[in-house]
Amino acid sequence: MEELHSETAKPDPEPKIIGLTGGIGSGKTTVAHFIEELGFPVYYSDDRAKTIVNENEGLKAKIKELLGDDSYDTNGIYDRKYVAKKVFKNNDLLQQLNEIIHPAVRIDFEDWVKRQSKYLVFKETALLFELKLNLQCHKSLLVTAEDNIRIKRVMDRDQKTYREVESVMERQMSEKDKVKLADYIIYNNTNLEDLKEQTEQTVFKIE
Repeated sequence: MEELHSETAKPDPEPKIIGLTGGIGSGKTTVAHFIEELGFPVYYSDDRAKTIVNENEGLKAKIKELLGDDSYDTNGIYDRKYVAKKVFKNNDLLQQLNEIIHPAVRIDFEDWVKRQSKYLVFKETALLFELKLNLQCHKSLLVTAEDNIRIKRVMDRDQKTYREVESVMERQMSEKDKVKLADYIIYNNTNLEDLKEQTEQTVFKIE
């Protein structure tokens, strides 16, 4: 009797990961929301990191060991202001902190990707190039704007002084260096309508 052979179903191709980044005041988060409106999922690395540092007990222990018990308040919640003061202008300490947090975020991201069905997924992170995360992505997308425009946006949004915003920008990789590394670039120097149009054109241009 002839055996019946069922066709083996081909697994769905893995989605292509697009790294989405931009410096402070660039409009990166706005672009991420536009991408979601186009139907593509976005993983917000920085937001997830804020959650993971409060949920992962092993991570908590490592952070306390590095920065002290005051890294968490009496309710066991990550004290961002305390940590920011500890690592401010201390690149070695900041690097050690990143080496603790980012592997946990990477695992969380990999689990998230497995649940997606679109052919493109976007990983939003401020440190895409600084941490060489672009090497783990199919392509990279940079949102950028002129420095004076970015500074004014952050001053208006966060009620910070010019010097405070400038100080943050000085600690980030320069826009010139990011432009050299990016596969796709969105220039956010005008208005939301133009930004939305650029986002749509860029996303559907990605191969």
